[in-house]
Amino acid sequence: MPEPHPIVVLVIQEAEFGGVAKLRHLKVDHGLVTALVERWRPETHTFHFPTGECTITLKNVSLQLGLCVDGPPIIGPTMLDWDEMCDTLLGLTPVKGESIVGSMIKLKWLRDNLLPIDENSSIEVIHAHARAYILGMKGVVLMPDKNGNREMCRATNARARTMGGCASLLQSWAWFGMPFLAPISRVPPTFLLVYQWSDGRILNYRNVPHNDLVGYRARINHMQ
Repeated sequence: MPEPHPIVVLVIQEAEFGGVAKLRHLKVDHGLVTALVERWRPETHTFHFPTGECTITLKNVSLQLGLCVDGPPIIGPTMLDWDEMCDTLLGLTPVKGESIVGSMIKLKWLRDNLLPIDENSSIEVIHAHARAYILGMKGVVLMPDKNGNREMCRATNARARTMGGCASLLQSWAWFGMPFLAPISRVPPTFLLVYQWSDGRILNYRNVPHNDLVGYRARINHMQ
């Protein structure tokens, strides 16, 4: 997703998606992600390290990204008029069979058709633009392709070549929880935790692996 318009930044933050927006600037270290996948066990849905087992919890998601994890899950019927829903909430009317298939909107179409806004835009237009932008972030940053433990389990298959889900969250979680793997950031740990690494921060990789699978394996194997 492109940089959000300054007018909608506050709306995105009020919707508690400011942390997700920062993930756009975090470059995924594929060596680190691969080393973590090698430690994932589908039987328990946990990472198995020399020091014990652990996993990413909802609390970690909240601390890293600021997403709300309290309260009941959001569920409801999906047999809706999606054209009307998109027009009402996003200010956009997708073309059936082209830009929308079932209940899925094609992200390229969404990105290319964001409502134009400026200082004179109404609050309704600003909110519609913000909703569309957040929806795009969910598909591009937070949940590309698939999401959750199922994708980690699939990635452990020796024939797997890619992994969906939020690799940026996995990386930020690992850097914060295992500082011996993390680059040096000039920004001290703060809430949201992802801010330490994202938003175009200059990171110092001196004395730590960087896109180095063998190096990450060695450090994890000798963790205490």
